[in-house]
Amino acid sequence: MTTRERLHQLIDSLPECILEASEQAFLDLLKKEDPVAYAFFTAPIDDEEETEEERKAVEEAYDSIARGDPWVSDSELAKKLGL
Repeated sequence: MTTRERLHQLIDSLPECILEASEQAFLDLLKKEDPVAYAFFTAPIDDEEETEEERKAVEEAYDSIARGDPWVSDSELAKKLGL
């Protein structure tokens, strides 16, 4: 079993009453080791309302998929872009 797997088991076994303190301890470690990841995990949730334009674009995308129009997955796009 890897360290990551053991950590997952450990976290899953923590009592509810210490989860917040445990989260803060992990964030403190992350802040020291990877400030960018820390900023990502502590960034506020985007709470802006979806615009009509965004809603319409999502609806059109789902309609396109439902029609069977060709599409490219994220992983295929990354491969095509050499990422």
